[in-house]
Amino acid sequence: MRYGFAIDQRTCIGCHACTVACKTEHEVPVGQFRTWVKYVDKGTFPNATREMAVLRCNHCTDAPCVTICPTQSLFKRDDGIVDFDRDRCIGCKSCMQACPYDAIYIDEETHTAAKCNFCAHRIDQGLEPACVQVCPTESIWVGDLDDPGSGIRKFISIEPVSVRAPEQNTSPNVFYVGADKATLDPLVAPVDQTYLWAEPDVLRLQTAADLPGDPITNARTTLNTSHPRPWGWKVWTYLWTKSVGAGAGALAALLILLSGNSTSLVTTAAPLIAALFLLITAVLLIWDLKQPKRFVFLLMPWMIQRKSWLAIGGIFLGLYAAITGLWFLAGAAGLLGLADFSSAITILAWPAIPAAVMTAGYTAFLFGQAEGRDLWQSPVLFWHLQAQAVMAGAGVLLIAGLVADPGAEAMRWLAWALAIGTAANLLILAVEYGGRHSTRNAAVAAHMITHGRYKTSFWGGAIGLSIVVLALALAGALGAPLLLAVLGGLIAQASLLIYESVYIKAGQDVPLS
Repeated sequence: MRYGFAIDQRTCIGCHACTVACKTEHEVPVGQFRTWVKYVDKGTFPNATREMAVLRCNHCTDAPCVTICPTQSLFKRDDGIVDFDRDRCIGCKSCMQACPYDAIYIDEETHTAAKCNFCAHRIDQGLEPACVQVCPTESIWVGDLDDPGSGIRKFISIEPVSVRAPEQNTSPNVFYVGADKATLDPLVAPVDQTYLWAEPDVLRLQTAADLPGDPITNARTTLNTSHPRPWGWKVWTYLWTKSVGAGAGALAALLILLSGNSTSLVTTAAPLIAALFLLITAVLLIWDLKQPKRFVFLLMPWMIQRKSWLAIGGIFLGLYAAITGLWFLAGAAGLLGLADFSSAITILAWPAIPAAVMTAGYTAFLFGQAEGRDLWQSPVLFWHLQAQAVMAGAGVLLIAGLVADPGAEAMRWLAWALAIGTAANLLILAVEYGGRHSTRNAAVAAHMITHGRYKTSFWGGAIGLSIVVLALALAGALGAPLLLAVLGGLIAQASLLIYESVYIKAGQDVPLS
């Protein structure tokens, strides 16, 4: 059994009855929508037309929101309906990043995720969804798509149909008959300067100039809903703090294993830095939740979605925090003369490296599940995160080395690590933004970064500052005063933060509806 919708846009009059019925049935807050009507105007007066489309959750057969949800708040019923349990939702907003249709929002009253749930409570009572009942032109068809005898199955079998974002391979179960491409493809119709009865949200206005549009039809969106970025500064700062923590621990562990260095920088300062930045990372992640008190759900195995990389990433963060915590305690005990745990530190260095690698890199798999953000679906993201961790960790250890002097040889080793990490970062940026992207969505986001609204930050901060870091690190590594490498380590943090902010914002700036 597989419930689905078919919407006949040939008979839809854009009356918004479905929107009002949905808001009434589910007590949706003002300004938020589970079902809405989008208007697109084409041409110029007097040769102008208006196209409409009813937009909502697509109840995908392969629903990415279900996979990414860490607490199983979103789930797929046996009848194919994608429903949600607000009592399990922690408000992480990852489902909003996974949905390629902008169908999920955070309810302003419950602070949990919400969307069209096919009026599942009505379906269970043998009733039709509220939107179907009120549609005056009977433009909304509903039923079992797997039943050859159902009305909807017969309807879509005799009419040419289209779906939204078919390239996402989610197998959406909302089919459109007679819908104009400009209403279903948000890249074709940028926001006009104003809507018919409202003001467009600021983000849509800011990004309109970066969308390709359709110069032939001059299609422009004249009515739509607001879709702000789900993730902001806490997330891009988390990427940096996680890089520092992972890089500092991994490089210190390598120093111990490769050179036998046993100075306070690697035995005490490095694990302390790693643990502190992991703590900051955890604080940022919890702070960003709309239901922060529910973060404990991630510690309950029976609530976790085992396929969600947000949940899996939490396991790696916890494991790495435990290793660095024990490492610091062992180093502190030796520093205070309480006991010699140098052999224990050497043993801990071995698992610290793979734990640090996964701490730095699990976000690549998490972003891979964020299927609505094509820019983040990069095959080189895992390796980019490793390069960033080396760059951030080496930079911070060089700064810490001014206090916990590990010796000139170790400092020059860290300078080489900074140079290598920065060179790898620049190389991957060249690959990422110098080549072609697999989807139009990703290409538009990348163009925003390199030639659009973020070009100054990207070329000046991510690229320009990284080149400066590389020059300073190489100078220090090749025998110049080590203070140059330390300065490079400081500048590296600024460069990484600038890039992370651009990367997170641009990935979310491409409209999905």
